[in-house]
Amino acid sequence: MVAPSHRHQSFLEGVIDFSTAVRSFANAQERDQAISRFHRIVGYFEALEPLARNGKYNRPALVRLTFDYARSPKSEEKFLGAFFRSLALGMLDESVDLSDDSVVADFREPLFGFADFLVNNFFLPLRAATNKTPQPSPVYHAAVQQAQAQEEQQRIQDFVGTPERLSALRGTCLARDRHRCVITHAFNTMEAKERVAHIIPHALTKEEDSEINELRKAAIAILNMFDNSVIYLIEGTDINRPRNATTLSQDMHQCFGHFDIFFERIVDAPPNTYQIQTFLPFLAGGRFPITRTLFTYPSIDPPSERLLALHSTIGHILHLSGAGDYIQAILNDMETGVVQKDASTQLGVLVSLALRMRG
Repeated sequence: MVAPSHRHQSFLEGVIDFSTAVRSFANAQERDQAISRFHRIVGYFEALEPLARNGKYNRPALVRLTFDYARSPKSEEKFLGAFFRSLALGMLDESVDLSDDSVVADFREPLFGFADFLVNNFFLPLRAATNKTPQPSPVYHAAVQQAQAQEEQQRIQDFVGTPERLSALRGTCLARDRHRCVITHAFNTMEAKERVAHIIPHALTKEEDSEINELRKAAIAILNMFDNSVIYLIEGTDINRPRNATTLSQDMHQCFGHFDIFFERIVDAPPNTYQIQTFLPFLAGGRFPITRTLFTYPSIDPPSERLLALHSTIGHILHLSGAGDYIQAILNDMETGVVQKDASTQLGVLVSLALRMRG
């Protein structure tokens, strides 16, 4: 086993070899061994953390949930590669003694830092939409980037050159969806031009600021780690295709954008049929859950089942870990300019966001 002091030094100084591609397991036994090691480490810290409350989130739980919701074996490989690189720990070749307090102390910082990296460079930007977000930590950013295959790294590089084609998208989606909210089926001509909601936000498109390009590349790399090769569906101009958008009324648009509403495909039902559910108690007792078969239109793609499933995954992780409330508290503080006397306001994140925010 690597001495804890050496591993901690490597983490602090960034002396980690990220030059190799993501590791493929030789057999199922190796894969199971790596997964077992991951759950043992994360589970140890998760058991010590309080339940998410008061605007805080459970960092080990968020890391575990992100792995648990990975949508393919390749996605799991990428996530495990990034996780173990961030801890400067081999997936298979080192024993881990969690009864040793020095080992536990040594793992805690990079594990919690990895969770914060996912929140600050993926979950928070998605919720903040077009706002600028803090510069990604180079150690965690490198770990996530190196988990991508070489051709995917190039696609992520190209991703930031996406142009916006929102006007055409609105017209196409409104025609497909009969100018109605797909959830409520309400029609309102005054809201029509504002109704189209991206499933995966178009905030991942190009910004001239090179720093923001790096931020978007970090977010896209994490997105691709959730669902391997999903970036092929939304790269370039495809992020503004009808398959990545749906028509929603103003209130449903806001809830969907906050990942408070999610679509789940109903097996053995007609194509494009979903049960629409919410995490919000005040909605759950009224309209939801609700079943809808989405509208179709010749030559226009319906909303992508895969992208809606990914949207649902993000919502579940935010809700179950408490990260959604944590992020909302940050955004509320930004909007009101309030700093809590009890120091519950996350000043570092708040100041970084405020300084980089765009109108």
